[in-house]
Amino acid sequence: MDILLIGGLWLAGSVWDDVASALTALGHRPVPLTLPGQGDGSVSATLDDQVATVLAAVDAAPEKPLVVGHSAACTLAWLAADRRPERVARVALVGGFPSAEGESYADFFELVDGAMPFPGWGPFEGPDAADLDAEARRAFEAAAVPVPAGVAKGVVRLTDARRFDVPVVLVCPEYTPAQAKECVDAGDVPELARATQVEYADISSGHWPMLTRPDELARLLAAAATGP
Repeated sequence: MDILLIGGLWLAGSVWDDVASALTALGHRPVPLTLPGQGDGSVSATLDDQVATVLAAVDAAPEKPLVVGHSAACTLAWLAADRRPERVARVALVGGFPSAEGESYADFFELVDGAMPFPGWGPFEGPDAADLDAEARRAFEAAAVPVPAGVAKGVVRLTDARRFDVPVVLVCPEYTPAQAKECVDAGDVPELARATQVEYADISSGHWPMLTRPDELARLLAAAATGP
């Protein structure tokens, strides 16, 4: 199966290199995406531009793909299910939840010169970054791409209720499946509360398992690709 890999904020497609290698060895066709404004040199990209890139990859897949979103990009993966419910086999959400209709995509941190740079490790101290050593943190900071304001402040638009019938796998890194399920069951994640099939997968990592547990993450995604 084609497995589309969408990184979260500040991440270029190369962040998936180790996961992609492991998925290839497991017999799948990984497609890491470099999003507009996150690795392609664009500074004026918008959320619509990123959605268009994801949809183009969905449309180009020879069969229905698994669409994987990480962190904020869980919303991009869910938007693919909304715009192409008949073309997306499953959605895997790693370390995040999809935003609801009308919410900002990722208006989390201060903008500097029209973009949202990586804010440093302060907001991520604790379980998020506990498995990143000093060298890994330096490498992350050096590679981090400021996210254009048009992406961060973009407004999420969801229109097709058929998205709720696309199967979802929640991969839980810095929190447990039980904690994630509690949030969904309580209605704190409105989009997933209405989804008809949500499964949970645990991974013992911080917020960036593609960097610290790539083989384990690849195995979980391969399992998600083949269904329950």
